[in-house]
Amino acid sequence: MPDKVQTEIQKMDFEAAFTALQENVTLLEGEELPLEKALEVYERGQLLARHCAELLETAEIKLRQLSQDAASQAPSEG
Repeated sequence: MPDKVQTEIQKMDFEAAFTALQENVTLLEGEELPLEKALEVYERGQLLARHCAELLETAEIKLRQLSQDAASQAPSEG
């Protein structure tokens, strides 16, 4: 897949990438695409799915760090 598409996907926030992924799934499920086009759509979908997973992982790490920071700043009971 061209670097242009990868660059475009990397710039997307989670919501945009997830919406684009849903659109790809709809295209693959609903239309009779020529093999070449279906492969392009599938490959783009794989890139979108990977990007969404990376964004979710980053958010999860940040949430864990924030939770740990909050727990360490909480006053001790005792």
